[in-house]
Amino acid sequence: MYAIIETGGKQYQVSEGDVIFVEKLDAEAEASITIDKVVAVGKEDGIVVGTPYVDGANVAATVVKNGKGKKITVFTYKPKKDSKRKLGHRQPYTQLKIDAINA
Repeated sequence: MYAIIETGGKQYQVSEGDVIFVEKLDAEAEASITIDKVVAVGKEDGIVVGTPYVDGANVAATVVKNGKGKKITVFTYKPKKDSKRKLGHRQPYTQLKIDAINA
């Protein structure tokens, strides 16, 4: 069984036991969360697609940790104008372990 969930403006295909990285959620480490935005659920006998979400379906997950991704360098410049800017950015994330898919 698998589910397609939506969180942080992105969609993820998950199964029980998966560990995924999502956009930062407001939850502490080792906390249990429930994701209600389930777009589709795949079972042995077919797939159930929601409009836009599947009614009564949710995904239980545990927060493993919160952290920051690798640093990327953002460099902008305007040619022939002696104008340049160099920035660094680290995107925050939440690591989730999928415990159960309830559909």
